[in-house]
Amino acid sequence: MKGFIDDANYSVGLLDEGTNLGNVIDNYVYEHTLTGKNAFFVGDLGKIVKKHSQWQNIVAQIKPFYTVKCNSTPAVLEILAALGTGFACSSKTEMALVQELGVSPENIICISPCKQVSQIKYAAKVGVNIMTCDNEVELKKIARNHPNAKVLLHIATEDSIGGEEGNMKFGTTLKNCRHLLECAKELDVQIIGVKFHVSSACKESQVYVHALSDARCVFDMAGEFGFTMNVLDIGGGFTGTEFQLEEVNHVISPLLDVYFPEGSGIKIISEPGSYFVSSAFTLAVNIVAKKVVENDKFSSGVGKTGSDEPAFVYYMNDGVYGSFASKLSEDLNTIPEVHKKYKADEPLFTSSLWGPSCDELDQIVENCLLPELNVGDWLIFDNMGADSVHEPSAFNDFQRPAIYYMMSYSDWYEMQDAGITSDTTMKSCFFVPSCIQLSQEDNFPTEA
Repeated sequence: MKGFIDDANYSVGLLDEGTNLGNVIDNYVYEHTLTGKNAFFVGDLGKIVKKHSQWQNIVAQIKPFYTVKCNSTPAVLEILAALGTGFACSSKTEMALVQELGVSPENIICISPCKQVSQIKYAAKVGVNIMTCDNEVELKKIARNHPNAKVLLHIATEDSIGGEEGNMKFGTTLKNCRHLLECAKELDVQIIGVKFHVSSACKESQVYVHALSDARCVFDMAGEFGFTMNVLDIGGGFTGTEFQLEEVNHVISPLLDVYFPEGSGIKIISEPGSYFVSSAFTLAVNIVAKKVVENDKFSSGVGKTGSDEPAFVYYMNDGVYGSFASKLSEDLNTIPEVHKKYKADEPLFTSSLWGPSCDELDQIVENCLLPELNVGDWLIFDNMGADSVHEPSAFNDFQRPAIYYMMSYSDWYEMQDAGITSDTTMKSCFFVPSCIQLSQEDNFPTEA
């Protein structure tokens, strides 16, 4: 099973029953220990198939438009295209990537809130007509450069939470919508619907109640201006858990029945991103340097601050200028797991994990408890599929990690039953039997 980095073609290792993700990671840790210890991803495409099935089982009335910027690797885009999802694109590159897979322009929406003129012209050229807008300046740009544009008015939601009030927010107010509708009428721009977005960090279900009520108001307002409204985009914010998806559905289903009932001709769409890919990717990183420090150097310990025991600072071969880029704007939602075997009663030490740049921003985990590690040891981070696989920064000669794709035979058969075959709908992919032969008990050399 080869890990392709820049090649559009890629392989997917099919795992026999009894072989699991841990075996695959063991195999590649062994390989990378021998060949250079570069960080790498393992992508389980079967989890994406399962997420799609989960979506269809819980919110089948809402068509997902996958947010491409979340993870634009060819395997992810091809499998989602084969499953029939739409795509929400933020750039010309993303639109081109999706269209190369044969996705029709009707299944692509342009969601960038601040679009360059060249991007709008490109969308017009390739027939991507649906785009979002939340202000008059953007509306005028669209009017000048895309005569066939169909616009979704992006309205703001009341999901500000403690500590985030200063964040940049997009979406216009309900009060300003009438002005934008007047402008659209004058500019001869077609308004076809409304978009809103509720952050995944928002815990208040009432936000959806207010957002859907506001959306209905805008639909009615647009009708007064003669616009035919037929699309409601409820945005993203889906974490990937079945519980959260069911919880959101429990809140919005009765409201959709009231405000946008079935048979009204209104298409309900959404923009899930991390929902599909977060749990599908696991990242393995190597410890490249280590420092012993006094325990009181840690400002907020995890139970051992102030003790006489040492604390450790570890530097890994991946950081915020690579796969952990999202750490600059949000908390890490994964706990590092030590790959090597250690005894249950082995002492744990206060530890801090950093990327390789030596930059003060490159802190991945401020405080955690780990057994003492050595240079050359490996750490495993799960739930790393969102906002982590992208072109690397040139900082410190960082190399983009290889990606190794896998899928269980049972998931592959499920794909076949759904009519998805690699020779017809996933032409850049070829499936190969996995050659994993290592057991979980294998020991690997970790010397630097």
